Amino acid sequence: MELNLLIIGFVFLLFGFLVGVKKYTWLLAGYNEKRVEDKEKLARLVGGTFALVGVGLLICGFIGLKEVETIMMVAVGIILLEVVYVNVKLVE
Repeated sequence: MELNLLIIGFVFLLFGFLVGVKKYTWLLAGYNEKRVEDKEKLARLVGGTFALVGVGLLICGFIGLKEVETIMMVAVGIILLEVVYVNVKLVE
């Protein structure tokens, strides 16, 4: 069991819940309410992605995968792709 992946996975899962379910979009860095066309869609998309990354990290942590750097690079890559998508599709 990899404790560092479990902790990071739990934090991602928590942020996914807060942004996706509670709609705390103010937690997002650089969030400008005036520039976003659909705030609900943004909250669902970002919260869902954070939750999925969190679950993936938790599973990897429970399995005990040792390639932490590779796993984190994949997680960061997914989030960067989402940032590009959000800036192209949801921001004016």
